[in-house]
Amino acid sequence: MKISRRSFLWVSGAAITGSLATQLGCTTQKDVVKFGADAKDLRINYAQTSTTICPFCGVGCGILCYVENGELVGTEGDPDNPINEGSLCSKGSSVFNMAYIYDDSGRKIPNPSRVTQVLYRAPYASDWEVKDWDWALETIAQRIKQTRDETFERVDSNGVTVNRTTALAWLGSAMCNNEENYLFHKLAKALGIINIDHCARL
Repeated sequence: MKISRRSFLWVSGAAITGSLATQLGCTTQKDVVKFGADAKDLRINYAQTSTTICPFCGVGCGILCYVENGELVGTEGDPDNPINEGSLCSKGSSVFNMAYIYDDSGRKIPNPSRVTQVLYRAPYASDWEVKDWDWALETIAQRIKQTRDETFERVDSNGVTVNRTTALAWLGSAMCNNEENYLFHKLAKALGIINIDHCARL
């Protein structure tokens, strides 16, 4: 079949126009009913929605979390967040897989690589021990205080008041929002820590 350039452009234009019309909602009632039926079967249909911040970097993209019966069933970008306006990068799009993955049959299972317990390895030990959160928090607080007390410097070699310790460092987290990181920064400064950084420092 011989097609002229004019015929090719006309057919291409008609195909593009039809495709755009379909995507913009110019569909038949039959299609609307069909799409509406599919929407009722969404796994987030009965889920409650809560917002969070993407934990992968410091940009602060917003994510909607869909929770049903205390279980995460889906995530997507938050269109009301002024930073990402609903879009997510490849890492943010896969944030659901931090909690769950799918097996070979397509069933949702907890991610076996996710750490859900406190793991402690004693000095010179080769194995990890499972500890509870109360022990971990108390131990961390005791070690911070002990290190600060042993290394606190009130004045430097020139007699200048510095009130600092160089034996401790503080690393901020992208899993915290700006307000939380602000409070952590104030805590670090109150302890006399001067080695302060953030994982999302660009």
